[in-house]
Amino acid sequence: MTTNHHADHAEPADPAVLAELSRLRDSIDNIDAAVVHMLAERFKCTQQVGHLKANHQLPPADPARESRQIARLRELAENAKLDPAFAEKFLNFIIAEVIRHHETIANEKA
Repeated sequence: MTTNHHADHAEPADPAVLAELSRLRDSIDNIDAAVVHMLAERFKCTQQVGHLKANHQLPPADPARESRQIARLRELAENAKLDPAFAEKFLNFIIAEVIRHHETIANEKA
């Protein structure tokens, strides 16, 4: 049986370290809240796009736009020191959800 010697002999953390950890976690929580609200706004807009497309018989997916968006996001990520591959995966995940919504809207209008 292996034991974690650090956990066995853990001393109470320095209050300054705990305060800094708490400050950083508060900022992370605020950022998470902002990301959720921004995604909600984005999906409100894409739902409206879905209704426009359905009302005018446009296809739910737009591969040319998606390609441009991915290239744009990869460049933004690089400039922000964020892994462009991660940014692309994140956008692809969002695009897949948007297309699913658009297909649902189109089927409701059909």
